[in-house]
Amino acid sequence: MAWLRRLSLRARLLIVSVVVLFTGLAAGGVVLVATMNFALLRTANNEALATAEAVADLVNTDSVSDPLPAAPAVRVQVLDARARVLAVSAGADRLVPILYASELEALEDGEGRFIPGDRIGLDGRVRVVVVDAGTTDAPRRVVVARPTADLTQGIQLLRSTLLFTFPPLVALLALVAWRVTGATLRPVEALRTGAEEITGGARPGRLPVPDSRDEIHRLAVTLNGMLHRLDTARGRQRAFVADAAHELRSPLTNMRTELEVAQRLPDTTDWPALADDLLTDVDRLSRLVDDLLLLARADDETTRALVREPETVELGQLLAEVAGRYPAVDYERPAVPLRTRGERDAIGRVVANLLDNAVRHANASVRLSVSADGAYQLISVSDDGPGIPAADRERVFDRFTRLDDARARDAGGSGLGLAIVRELVRRHQGTVALRGASPPPGLRVDVRLPVAP
Repeated sequence: MAWLRRLSLRARLLIVSVVVLFTGLAAGGVVLVATMNFALLRTANNEALATAEAVADLVNTDSVSDPLPAAPAVRVQVLDARARVLAVSAGADRLVPILYASELEALEDGEGRFIPGDRIGLDGRVRVVVVDAGTTDAPRRVVVARPTADLTQGIQLLRSTLLFTFPPLVALLALVAWRVTGATLRPVEALRTGAEEITGGARPGRLPVPDSRDEIHRLAVTLNGMLHRLDTARGRQRAFVADAAHELRSPLTNMRTELEVAQRLPDTTDWPALADDLLTDVDRLSRLVDDLLLLARADDETTRALVREPETVELGQLLAEVAGRYPAVDYERPAVPLRTRGERDAIGRVVANLLDNAVRHANASVRLSVSADGAYQLISVSDDGPGIPAADRERVFDRFTRLDDARARDAGGSGLGLAIVRELVRRHQGTVALRGASPPPGLRVDVRLPVAP
């Protein structure tokens, strides 16, 4: 069947349709002919039996006439116990019984059988029935022969009609199926053409949607949604790669410049100071690479699902450890334990990123606190810096986003800190929000993590 797979979908659907139509019509024709044949032969048997019973009534009332009353094509004989012919209808043999002796003995009252018509001068098969009559002392048997040639001619005509009309009917239905299949697959061809044009860049990334509300319509809508997501992901990937390359180039350029200067002025080079400067750039480069790897894993749904087994984290102690690395941070550990479930290192990374931002942009003070807030533990980081306008507080969570104020690249940030914070908090089923500090100016970041059960 390899040749079948090489055909078009339309041709394969046509072949399947023709085969199904052919099989169905052939089976229907066979059933129709068989049913008609059974019904007509049953009619012949009933007519013969009715005639035999009527003649038997004449015999029983001793009202037999000569010839016996019967239809012109029907042959009737009345036989005695020794199978001698006593009375006949018009056209019946007065000497030879219709049935042989063995056939007559094999039939009970009301039973019948088929015999060749040429035996009694008729065409085709003949239905013969036998009915008992008379008395015990003078038993009689009524034999009626009913020809079936007129009935079988109708069956033959029906069979011939079906055979002659069957091929043109199948051809007509195949043509209709070909046209209907073509009309049905036209939206699919439109989708294929649209996809080819999108691939070649000849049209924007959207497939034509048919007007019908069927499966093809839903397929087109689904594919358009997929194309939109792919286009969005491709745009994000381009922006991510461009921004990452730009960020990586800055420390690499600094390192290259310092090394080139050191090569040209080897005698006056302060190698310890150069090593410190290079180490600072390497640290910055290392942090940036770590941030990029973390966000890349966050974009991968498979990697996102493979998180480490969460543990119970006591936030008061964890925040104390993180705040200890920032001498300017004002933190007071709560009197009661406040616990959540998650990855200890990830939560520490969230707090550290927030403190990095706060310390970088604060004028004088940075405050860190943690408290219970219903079903959540509330971690707050506030500073007295320039703050962020309300219109930009959602945008700053995008990757490589910087504002045109004091919170800019010159302050040392890469624009990834808050994006990492949001991703890590989301993985812990928490929320993060930016608010204005009280009293202003300044910024307050609230992180809510679910309470450990």
